[in-house]
Amino acid sequence: MEPSEKSPEIIICRCEDITAAEVRKLITKGYRTPDEVKRFSRCGMGQCQGRTCRNLVLQEISAATGQEVKDIPMATFRPPTKPVKLGLFAKARAESAAEGGGDR
Repeated sequence: MEPSEKSPEIIICRCEDITAAEVRKLITKGYRTPDEVKRFSRCGMGQCQGRTCRNLVLQEISAATGQEVKDIPMATFRPPTKPVKLGLFAKARAESAAEGGGDR
């Protein structure tokens, strides 16, 4: 089944619950790269970091624009980060100094 034939209710991004209709709406507004779609929908920003929806978004962009998937720029990959309290760094530094490690 071609991307344009998919039901608008089909979920493209399971992590962020983004439907095919939402992705198509962004594409018709002029957002034509995976990064643009990601910025305005959070598609690809969930726990899987786009591993499950990346190809589906590329297929939707390809179907809407006529571009080959291989010609569409890939989304920027950024590994997930987790906030760390500064106190943990201070504690680690103090423990390292106590063991004679200095500022490692």
